[in-house]
Amino acid sequence: MARKHKFDYFKAFERLIGLAVNESDLLIEAVRTFTDASGYSDTMEQMHEFENEGDSINHDIFTEAALDFMPPIDREDIVELAQALDNVLDYIDDVLSHMYMYDIKSIPEDAMKFAEIIKKTVKSLDKAMSEFHTFKRNKKFKQLIVDVNTYEGEADDLYKAAMRYLHTEDNEEFMHVLVWSRIYERMEKCADACEHAADIMNTILLKNV
Repeated sequence: MARKHKFDYFKAFERLIGLAVNESDLLIEAVRTFTDASGYSDTMEQMHEFENEGDSINHDIFTEAALDFMPPIDREDIVELAQALDNVLDYIDDVLSHMYMYDIKSIPEDAMKFAEIIKKTVKSLDKAMSEFHTFKRNKKFKQLIVDVNTYEGEADDLYKAAMRYLHTEDNEEFMHVLVWSRIYERMEKCADACEHAADIMNTILLKNV
């Protein structure tokens, strides 16, 4: 019996990165309005709701990909991209979780810069994803992928500068250095995850032209 409705993988991918945009907005708001780490409990709950919704979307993607006789792109690419987008969601959630677990006492200026770059990188990936369904004939899609890579490069540069400043200048308290070293690592992973997802999209483009 024929299936009545064809599952739209591209819309599902857009929904996943849309959740990541929501998470990046929450993260930057949490950084800008920081007063006490204990106040992050409500924001963490919102983060977890986005993450859980992402898990549900991924479940649908994996289920449909397993049953789909003729998916629009290779089944392996569908699964790999879905997992990469899920990692973006997980890593942003991880940043806030560690800020809460470590009971941070203040927000360094570099952390605020990092939150802003994460938001820019995620939103850049969101723009690329909105054009992904027409990647075979979309002339601006390649540039949108380049934009994601550019922001990830900015995140790399900031990570190096922030870590150096932390260890050479802002180093009076050992725990402060330890805690923010670990948080910066997680912030940098958010940008890396976006670049990885963009690279998968670019690979799909190259395989299908």
